[in-house]
Amino acid sequence: MDTVSPPTPWSYVLQVPHHPLASRVARHTLRTVLGGHGMARLLDTAELLTSELVTNAYRYSDGPATLRLRHMDGGRLRISVWDCNPEIPAPFDRPPGTLPPHAPPWTDGGRGLRIVTHIAVNWGGYPLGDDLFGRSGKLLWCELDATPGRLPQEGGSVGQRHGEIHLDELSRVPELRDTQERAGRGERRTER
Repeated sequence: MDTVSPPTPWSYVLQVPHHPLASRVARHTLRTVLGGHGMARLLDTAELLTSELVTNAYRYSDGPATLRLRHMDGGRLRISVWDCNPEIPAPFDRPPGTLPPHAPPWTDGGRGLRIVTHIAVNWGGYPLGDDLFGRSGKLLWCELDATPGRLPQEGGSVGQRHGEIHLDELSRVPELRDTQERAGRGERRTER
């Protein structure tokens, strides 16, 4: 009788400088890693989430960042990003299910991490205190379900979603819907 052993968990780490190309380099690395491990079906979703986390690190810190991709037991992919700013941003500063109000449609920011919370099966963040090596800051992470054929839980709430999403489903995210409607009417963002 043949037995199938579970996939061996793996982990990759990429250190990126505080540079506008950091998110692009992280996406290319992600595509290589997931493609090499036969997880191509997660590429688009994982690329979006990675881009949001790395972009947040670039925009709100003044130092380098570290991206970690980890295949975990139970068939999950964890994407985590460390940066040197210890402040946990909304909505990661609240537990799933207690999200802050939506970003106003006229603002440039405030949507990226919220998108992560709508797509990921689990997510979180925590500050890192000074350690022996002088590393402090924060770590933001999210998880996708990498198990083929696993269906999302019926009636799942934020933090309990399936790891695969199609781009047309993003129209259900309130912040994006408002922005898309404004763009469809030809409106431009105005400062308030």
